[in-house]
Amino acid sequence: MTPTSQHDPSGGGQATAPVVSLREVVAVLGRFPALAGASLDVAAGEILLLQGPNGAGKTTLLRVCAGLIPVARGEARVLGHDLRTDRAAVRRFVGLLGHHNGLYGDLSVRDNVGFWGRTAGASDTEIAAAMSQLGLDGRLSTVPVSRLSAGQRRRTALACLLARRSQLWLLDEPHAGLDADGRDLLDGVIRQAVRSGATVIVASHELERAEALATRTVTVAGGVVLAGGSGMVA
Repeated sequence: MTPTSQHDPSGGGQATAPVVSLREVVAVLGRFPALAGASLDVAAGEILLLQGPNGAGKTTLLRVCAGLIPVARGEARVLGHDLRTDRAAVRRFVGLLGHHNGLYGDLSVRDNVGFWGRTAGASDTEIAAAMSQLGLDGRLSTVPVSRLSAGQRRRTALACLLARRSQLWLLDEPHAGLDADGRDLLDGVIRQAVRSGATVIVASHELERAEALATRTVTVAGGVVLAGGSGMVA
């Protein structure tokens, strides 16, 4: 599935619709409005950095885009899907890497990557390529996840995301737990994913590294996007 197209009123033909389009979105956790009228456009091929203090709403925004948290009010579309009416439909096309890696500790690296890859129809060749790209092939591939270091578990989670061939990557503090080599590897994987057609949204407090990776930065605070939310790239 690719982002939908719409008529360009300027006469330039077809304009690509945003991969993410949020308008005054409210999302409630318990009784607390974790998003309180957030508006954001993200164009295909962007690496968008979300910056802001703890509790600003960055993680909630990512989980809304993943179809995991319902939209209480406002308009929200991701990859052409209306999150108000069918937020489950977007999940096949979106990959979310949060604070928890989402891995099965009793399964091997290979079995974890294979499981998550096959949920999106990845072939054995694609699964093996994802593991190789994250340095998880060879002996390490047969090790149970419960015996891995924190950095190796993070690499395994990234390989799962890569194998899923997601069109939209949603990354919450993705560099956490990685050493310097792992962080450089992650940045390379993200750039390669974008060259292959993906769009990426990153929430991070590691601004020096994340800003060097991002094509655009927006600020989130108090459940709203304060700056840069409507910008689009050509």
